[in-house]
Amino acid sequence: MFYQLYEMNHAVLQPYRRIADATKLFYSNPLNPLSHTPFGRSIAGTAELFERTTRRYAKPEFGLTRTVVDWKQVAVTEEIVWTRPFCNLLHFKRDLPPGRKPDRKLLIVAPMSGHYATLLRGTAESMLPHADVYITDWIDARDVPQVAGSFDLDDYIDYVIDMLHELGPDTHVMAVCQPSVPVLAAVAIMEARGDECAPVTMTLMGGPIDTRANPTAVNRLAEERGIDWFHDNVIMSVPWPNPGFLRPVYPGFLQLSGFMSMNLDRHIDAHKDFFMHLVKNDGDNAEKHRDFYDEYLAVMDLTAEFYLQTVDTVFVKHSLPKGEMMFRGERVDPSKIRNVALMTVEGENDDISGIGQTRAAQTLCSNIPDDARVHYMQPAVGHYGVFNGSRYRAEILPRIVDFMSSYGRTARVKPKLQLVRQTKS
Repeated sequence: MFYQLYEMNHAVLQPYRRIADATKLFYSNPLNPLSHTPFGRSIAGTAELFERTTRRYAKPEFGLTRTVVDWKQVAVTEEIVWTRPFCNLLHFKRDLPPGRKPDRKLLIVAPMSGHYATLLRGTAESMLPHADVYITDWIDARDVPQVAGSFDLDDYIDYVIDMLHELGPDTHVMAVCQPSVPVLAAVAIMEARGDECAPVTMTLMGGPIDTRANPTAVNRLAEERGIDWFHDNVIMSVPWPNPGFLRPVYPGFLQLSGFMSMNLDRHIDAHKDFFMHLVKNDGDNAEKHRDFYDEYLAVMDLTAEFYLQTVDTVFVKHSLPKGEMMFRGERVDPSKIRNVALMTVEGENDDISGIGQTRAAQTLCSNIPDDARVHYMQPAVGHYGVFNGSRYRAEILPRIVDFMSSYGRTARVKPKLQLVRQTKS
């Protein structure tokens, strides 16, 4: 019922958003003398702020059309190379010169935690000069008809294994946040089976491998409430007329509400600043606000079975670090991983996955040789800064590229990588 009320609220506000749009256009039209005054810009800013805070944001586009390879600009084409009901595998195909030696293949597994894969646009863009990039484009559960069946954590692991098979041997995999657990599980299963398509390297970034280490507010909530509370309070049915009508889901707007409430003061201040930028006619800073929140406020629903199984396995029972995680009747044993190089990355100020939660993979993967593992902790960044932003590009990205360059057929040498922890100077 709550989901239906949410939809009804959007429908009721639709006429008012139209009025706000018209008001903004009138008071921002350069032919209107008031548009050049603080009064006119205040009216236009108020109208835009109302429209943006009551809008349902559509899935953004990746929009990656160019990159630089070998110091030359090349075109990039987005194509779907593998598809299933709940995910498309996107390939950012670069227009490389004929006969050029191919770069390493990189599978970026985006989080399925409420935001679209476009949240990793900056991550994918930064890797395009260095790799042949593929990324998981998860599909909004509200858009998947019930006839497509269910999708749970085991299906997620199946999808990762299938995609690695699609890309073939000598592929590198990178998991950002939530997928760190299923990616680690998939690699462990593949290694246990002697699968030749197991990745060359595995990079886990800001992931909840062991949430008992430095638990955050998110971790404590899951432990305190228990899985029954989540089942009774956050699972809802997709309302008509969406394609996934009656599918049980964890709505994206609930996840967004949780994210917003964790840093509510910061978001309120950001919107105040946005209004003042509009009044002062500071177009550059206003556009930066639009770009960030167009992405941040675009959310998707998760299937109930995936969400509940993930919460129970990762945050309540801590099944993976306890050695109790199962995949279709097979125990997930990270110690089976012997041939896949491992890199873990954490942020000093991460309030989603606390320090030590991702590094726990280094302990679980006990049979990876010491010269094939590396850990890096980036000072002065939060969760988002682990995979995006200036510090990511300047300090984290070069380490990841160097790590991946050390392994696979494209590597010339295998320098010894030390397990290190970057400390604040």
